Amino acid sequence: MARSSLTWRELLNLLDRVDNSLAFLSVAAFGLWAAGHALLNKRDPRSALVWVSISLAIPIFGPLAYWLLGINRITRRALQWKSDRQADTPETLSHQRTAAALLPELYDPLRDIETLSSKVARLGLTAGNRIEALENGDAAYPAMLSAISGARSSLHLSSYIFDGDGRGAAFVDALREAAGRGVTVRVIVDAMGERYSRLTARTALKGSGVDVRHYLPLHQAPFINLRNHRKLLVIDGAVAFTGGMNIRSNHCCALSAEDGQANDLHFRVDGPAVADLQRIFLEDWHFISGQIPDAPELFPELSPAGEAFVRTIADGPDREFHKLEWLLYGALATARHRIRIMTPYFVPDRPQITALVTAALRGVKITLVLPGKNNLPFVSWASRASYWELLKHDIVIVEQPPPFVHTKLMVVDDLWCLIGSANWDTRSLRLNFELNLSVFDQGLARELNRYFDDALSLSKVVSQQEMDARPLPIKLRDGVARLFSPYL
Repeated sequence: MARSSLTWRELLNLLDRVDNSLAFLSVAAFGLWAAGHALLNKRDPRSALVWVSISLAIPIFGPLAYWLLGINRITRRALQWKSDRQADTPETLSHQRTAAALLPELYDPLRDIETLSSKVARLGLTAGNRIEALENGDAAYPAMLSAISGARSSLHLSSYIFDGDGRGAAFVDALREAAGRGVTVRVIVDAMGERYSRLTARTALKGSGVDVRHYLPLHQAPFINLRNHRKLLVIDGAVAFTGGMNIRSNHCCALSAEDGQANDLHFRVDGPAVADLQRIFLEDWHFISGQIPDAPELFPELSPAGEAFVRTIADGPDREFHKLEWLLYGALATARHRIRIMTPYFVPDRPQITALVTAALRGVKITLVLPGKNNLPFVSWASRASYWELLKHDIVIVEQPPPFVHTKLMVVDDLWCLIGSANWDTRSLRLNFELNLSVFDQGLARELNRYFDDALSLSKVVSQQEMDARPLPIKLRDGVARLFSPYL
């Protein structure tokens, strides 16, 4: 009996040792997998070293942290969606694509920007365009509504936020009326952006004949990133509006309360560049609906309308490289005299700070125009944590007083402009879908410089002494916020 009992204990001990060995091997395999994955997939060797060290040094919790936080699921998911659609990419979207235009000698000093753009952007440079700046919803919305009322065949609208009430109600009525008279009306609203609306456009347009679709419904993409941040309206394939403005009452500064105002610029586009903007909308529509609109009237013949040379830059995490980010680096490296940047959200990473400082050290005068009071305070905190290094190298930083300024602009050497939806932060440049225009137009640059001058006349220059004088708790708060800059 005793011998049988001893044998049973020995068996239990053996099983216990086997369980411990399996547990050890499982933990070791998990750590080795995480370390190997980081080595193969992290482009930044510093990031790879951190994750490899954590995964191997902290059993279970290190690899688990990497699995939860270290893997870029945003880009991987976007690339997978792109791959799923690759087999049936609509050939009609290349319909009537014209050869790229050549820049005149006037723009020779910045020709390298165009050379870079031609390498990273799929759409070509078009000549003969007219870009009209429209300040706030007070100017932009009447122009857009007037164009909608004149639509004959198609209306395509994409917006991150589209309120169905307030000033958005006028767009709801105009789109409903257009659909009623036989115009094909397609509307894309981002599923996350829709959450900002008390009355959604989809609800307001129900039963109207307007085809309203979500971009990435939240059951497919429950992320604050991977969002369609593009703002675009194309009428009959002949005229377009784009920029940084959503459809909300707070952009009508003459009507909204000062605390809720958001100053911004939007742009009307006439000329051959409209065809490329139409293609961008139809590609998004194809992605969310599977439909391939191919009516000939979607791409009418477009006559020259102005002097602007325009390249459309559509960017997002479904691309192998970050077009807008590379374009910003190229502009900073090419500029000879002056760079002016206006953005509501300025959270530069290490390479962007280096590029800005390098340009300043070459003698380029750089001015950053940022909000004095941000609608997202933690973004402002993270932004201010990087001020000291920029100020140290004679980059001028000014903060505009309220109301909040939502405008996104870059003007280089009074010849080249970058306008559109992207901010200077990781979310815009790497994690969301954005739409910008690269524009060579001395006239537009002159107009935007006047806009900058007006902003500078009202703004406060930030000094190094002011940043140094911040209380220690404020410096710590800003530094902690900066730690989260990849997610802001």
